[in-house]
Amino acid sequence: MSDAPAPKATLALIAEQAGVSEATVSRVLNGRPGASDATRQSVLTALDVLGYERPSKLRARAGLVGLIVPELENPIFPVLAQGMETQLAQLGYTPVLCTQTPGGVSEEEYVDLLLERGVAGIIFVSGGHADISADMSRYRSLVERGLPVVYVNGYAEGIDAPFISDDDFTAMDLAVAHLASMGHRRIGLAVGPDRFVPVVRKRAGFLDAMQRHAGISADEAAALVNHSLFTVEGGQAAAHHLLAAGCTAIVCGSDLMALGVVRTVRQRGMSVPGDVSVIGYDDSMLMAFTDPPLTTLRQSVHAMGTAAVQALMDEINGTPAPRDEFMFRPELIVRNSTGAVPQH
Repeated sequence: MSDAPAPKATLALIAEQAGVSEATVSRVLNGRPGASDATRQSVLTALDVLGYERPSKLRARAGLVGLIVPELENPIFPVLAQGMETQLAQLGYTPVLCTQTPGGVSEEEYVDLLLERGVAGIIFVSGGHADISADMSRYRSLVERGLPVVYVNGYAEGIDAPFISDDDFTAMDLAVAHLASMGHRRIGLAVGPDRFVPVVRKRAGFLDAMQRHAGISADEAAALVNHSLFTVEGGQAAAHHLLAAGCTAIVCGSDLMALGVVRTVRQRGMSVPGDVSVIGYDDSMLMAFTDPPLTTLRQSVHAMGTAAVQALMDEINGTPAPRDEFMFRPELIVRNSTGAVPQH
């Protein structure tokens, strides 16, 4: 279909497919006001179903949505991104995945590129908004210019936008309670850099849970926290410190860190969970098939992605989502990497 008005026969077909009048189809195709977003989407979907090309001005209006995510080495990020991409596509939007890698395009550069392309909105996942040390003025300026934005996994005061987060504090309570119920008291926490909001919350939840479930003071528990990187190598490095501190169990900030901890335990001639119990975080793909299958804290990835997309749609459609932080409760998935405290 060219950008010329659709012929009468075509209008009738599209109207029948969309369940609207020919006049409404004409109004949508010509970009005139008077059709709701739902009606406009029905007409655009009818075009797609019937095999007609959308007029270029409507393709632009259908909307690009930027998804800015961290590196995809952590398996949880591709799953989250894919879920949001699928939902956006079903709503008629074109997702633009922007992946940050060390030394690659920065978040600010991605934002500039997306703004140049007239995006309808942006979803930030574990971005600078999660970094306590980052300058938040650039996020405020996006909101001030009227761009719909949603932030996932991280929180910053004073930004007028929806935030979607996993409940990291509660996650630590679930993990420590599980380990304490099996007799563990020297429980370590291996997490990422302490400038990130999820890490700060995990640490706070861990210290609180250690007092309530293991009878360990906050100061004693703080000595059992090791900050490293959210990678296999980071987990290995943290494990050396925590095993030296006499930990019989280690809770990790990511599944990748947990795999690194398991590797270090074995390199020292010990077993999991015979000598050391290990808990991961995320329940990313294949964790049920590791050796041993990993006990982990499952993030509500699908629900969080759905909530992020819905909040963005509300912002785009002029019905702002609540400004509270939406917190999703994780689930402890118990497998074979945790067991009773060793008796030797």
